[in-house]
Amino acid sequence: MNKSVKVAGVVVLYNPSDDDIKNINSYIDDIDILYVMDNSNNDNKKRLPKNKKINYIYNGDNLGIATPLNKAAKLARKEKIDWLLTMDQDTNFNFGVIKEIKKRLSTIDYKKIGIVTPWHNTKLRIKKSNKTIDYPLDVMTSGNFLNLEIHKKMGGFKDWIFIDGVDMEYCLNLHKNNYQIIRYNDLEIIHNLGEIEYKKFLWKELLITNHTAMRRYYQVRNYHYINDLYNSDFPDYCKRLIKLKAIIIGIIFFEKDKFNKLRACYRGYRDYKAGLRGKSYERYN
Repeated sequence: MNKSVKVAGVVVLYNPSDDDIKNINSYIDDIDILYVMDNSNNDNKKRLPKNKKINYIYNGDNLGIATPLNKAAKLARKEKIDWLLTMDQDTNFNFGVIKEIKKRLSTIDYKKIGIVTPWHNTKLRIKKSNKTIDYPLDVMTSGNFLNLEIHKKMGGFKDWIFIDGVDMEYCLNLHKNNYQIIRYNDLEIIHNLGEIEYKKFLWKELLITNHTAMRRYYQVRNYHYINDLYNSDFPDYCKRLIKLKAIIIGIIFFEKDKFNKLRACYRGYRDYKAGLRGKSYERYN
């Protein structure tokens, strides 16, 4: 096919560290424009690299993940962009990866491809496939090349999810609508997932994520909503998603701030049952 591929990027900031800001330098040279959507408490424009490609938008509030991504997608489509690279602030690209992905995108028919992504190099103990290409059910938001035409057809990310589960829901929605996710396992990005660790409990090994109480709230609430939406199509995936036993054990035995996190899990489930959506945890503080 061999055609020119235009790629915009978006990174959502939230009170970023200096290292988070530096990550921008690992990908900005290889994209056409970068939308920096800032959910931080304070304006960070002066801390950004001096680059004409940057379109900085300070939101003045934490709008979550879905809303800024949708805004960036809309702006990119106005610029006749084909693909949107979605980035977390804690992720950086290895040299040459974006150029190689753009090269591959220029040679394939991507009418049915919703996301193209490299392998995520993280602390998670996930075995990489021996195949150069595989087709995962879901992928984390960061480092994805989003097909903007398909994003528009599907109505974008669901703003009411706010955070935690935004990427999962979008991926399941892609599959439900007969679109594909392609992952290139020979290309990698470095994705820092925070304070995750593995701990032994009896005869099992538990993944301890050390997420905050706020994140626990949204995880419990949103994962149950996702189960309602997709359980009939992806029953095994959804069953694992709403299984809380391992999370509760991990919090009780290995994490700090136990009371607040357990209370957040309870509140998340209660608010799910009450039908509350969007940014709702903040009313407890």
